[in-house]
Amino acid sequence: MSNDRQLQQDVIAELGWDAAVNASRIGVEAKNGIITLSGHVESYAQKWAAERAAQRVGGVKGVAVEMDVVLPGSSQRTDADIASAARNALEWNVLVPRDAVAVMVEDGHITLSGDVEWAYVRSAAESSVRGLQGVKDVSNLIRIRPQIKPSDVKTKIEAALQRRAHLDARSISVDVDKGTVTLAGTVDSLAERVTVENAVWNAPGVQKVVDNLIVAR
Repeated sequence: MSNDRQLQQDVIAELGWDAAVNASRIGVEAKNGIITLSGHVESYAQKWAAERAAQRVGGVKGVAVEMDVVLPGSSQRTDADIASAARNALEWNVLVPRDAVAVMVEDGHITLSGDVEWAYVRSAAESSVRGLQGVKDVSNLIRIRPQIKPSDVKTKIEAALQRRAHLDARSISVDVDKGTVTLAGTVDSLAERVTVENAVWNAPGVQKVVDNLIVAR
């Protein structure tokens, strides 16, 4: 059995294992370590969960998402209803400062904008609206505008990577130019690559991540 065939079966199994995903509606193809997900799902939350499930599988080097969100009749909502629900969800999330994030909705597609100081706030805002009924997609245009020195960012990121026992931080280089962090080196899996990216985004002052990491396996 070829590596791609095994990888395809592993991803299908992971999708079936994830309770947040209706795997029966999702097609999986594998080519040279790249997974393509296709088909139809009933919510944006399912689409997002399927993408993350595929990324968790060892040996996956990349994920192409070609799934469509087709809302059942019971999930249909007007843009005004979605915008109101999104506004309420953001206000109820203690991680998101009040009035820091603006919401625009068009045909079920949510666009978030505004300025915040931390990447975790940006992620929290998106998480707040991702699972709302009627949502077909989320575009996160929130900008990170912190007050911090690039040298401090580099130090904090390198320390965070060293604290993760399953990562070999010596194989990863970190370069910081203003708010842009460039990563280079090798990791053992796509899951490790995602772990490194998450660690970087958790550092104060990070506005953009250029991921040049190579998956070795």
